[in-house]
Amino acid sequence: KSDSDTYSCDIGDAQSRAKLTVQEAPVLFKQELQNEEAKEGKQVRLTCELSKPGTPVRWMKGDTVLYASEKYEFKQHGTVAELIIRDVKSVDA
Repeated sequence: KSDSDTYSCDIGDAQSRAKLTVQEAPVLFKQELQNEEAKEGKQVRLTCELSKPGTPVRWMKGDTVLYASEKYEFKQHGTVAELIIRDVKSVDA
């Protein structure tokens, strides 16, 4: 996308210009989240892989957006995004 701009070819007395617009490729899931089971009090890790590194990820439980806390930890390395849920309880299902 950063290559989008106006380019020109200059031959001294004349110039030709063209505008290049680069459309970003859509981000897709290369690996989707998988169902997990965990024992109460343990930790669980949910992982997905995206087609583009550095893509912002928003983690949700149902319709509720999750925020980093003692309970939830988010990690993102390249194309892999992880949600770690600590001390799982039945309400976390």
